[in-house]
Amino acid sequence: MRAYIFAGGVIDPANIYCKPGAEDLTIAADSGWHNALALGITPQILLGDFDSIGADSLPEAKEILQVPAEKDRTDTQLAVDLALSRGAHEMVIVGGLGGRLDHALSNLGVLEMLSERHVHAILEDGFNRVRFLRNTGALIARSAYQYLSVLAADKTVKGVSVDGCKYPLKGAKLSRACGWTVSNEITGNCALVEVRRGGIFVLETK
Repeated sequence: MRAYIFAGGVIDPANIYCKPGAEDLTIAADSGWHNALALGITPQILLGDFDSIGADSLPEAKEILQVPAEKDRTDTQLAVDLALSRGAHEMVIVGGLGGRLDHALSNLGVLEMLSERHVHAILEDGFNRVRFLRNTGALIARSAYQYLSVLAADKTVKGVSVDGCKYPLKGAKLSRACGWTVSNEITGNCALVEVRRGGIFVLETK
């Protein structure tokens, strides 16, 4: 089952293609409800402490789950936990990148956690789309996102290759301080990004 999780933050609806099927799970994390509506989607579940959306005027959802404001996990993290508990093996997280940097970095950590649990996940807001890869590879289709960047998530990663781009890479060793793998461009229909040892973030940006 695929889960769509709508987080808060600024999004560009024109560059987000979201079409949940009848069997997919849709969850809004607090003010992520508004981002879902901007995409023409009414989530099945609204979850959060409702400090952003306002607890006095909650929209109508099939299921509303209110959590305490003082908690150890963000609303988005709790929405991911809920999706996992209901059997999701694939996730699309919309939003959660613009605005608060602490939440954005936290959500990148969520991608890493999902990868460790063998859940395919992407995080996008219409300005950026992010994947996390560890000891594996992925085909990245050419899209409205102009640039493709690869950033090390670990202190050092090895065997990083990028094919199908303006600036190809073969078996490179990268560190978190490396900046020369930013702003590549896909030249064909898709690019192949691989890492043999370690974790990387693969970012598509406008």
